[in-house]
Amino acid sequence: MRLFASPRELAYCGVFGAVALLLPVVFHALHLGRLFMPMYLPLVALGFFVGPLPAAATAFLVPLLSGAVTGMPPFYPPVAFLMAVELAIMSGLIAVALELRPRTNEWLLLLPTLVLGRVLYLLMVYGLASIIDLPASFVTGVSLLGGWPGLCLMIVVIPPLARLARRRRRLASRKEMTL
Repeated sequence: MRLFASPRELAYCGVFGAVALLLPVVFHALHLGRLFMPMYLPLVALGFFVGPLPAAATAFLVPLLSGAVTGMPPFYPPVAFLMAVELAIMSGLIAVALELRPRTNEWLLLLPTLVLGRVLYLLMVYGLASIIDLPASFVTGVSLLGGWPGLCLMIVVIPPLARLARRRRRLASRKEMTL
């Protein structure tokens, strides 16, 4: 695993991070933010485009930055921190898996990662709700039910996007070989 990001990876992190900051504003204006989890879409997709360290770092920092600038996700209850951990693990895990097995099918990689991320998030919500005296089972149940449309959106959008990017990279490398 490399410790430094290439300029291309930094550009991807900047673009996907900016989209992750702006997309929730649009979705929340339409009162669809909690339902479709718009910040997750670009940050989970980022794992398909860059290495593990830049993917995880960007996915960790963007929810915290968004919480500080827009108040979404909130710092109390500490949803921003929980999202930061979940997104960093999911995005980093996808990037690590692609470094180890670059030809892995996008859907076969995304589905278990989303399940793992949601389970991790629900465990963190349950633990935190217990600590701050909220009804842990109820809060965890609401978190579980509220995210399904967003998970479906990610399953529909991210794999074709990642496949298209993979195809473009292959074509670009073929062009470079012919030159």
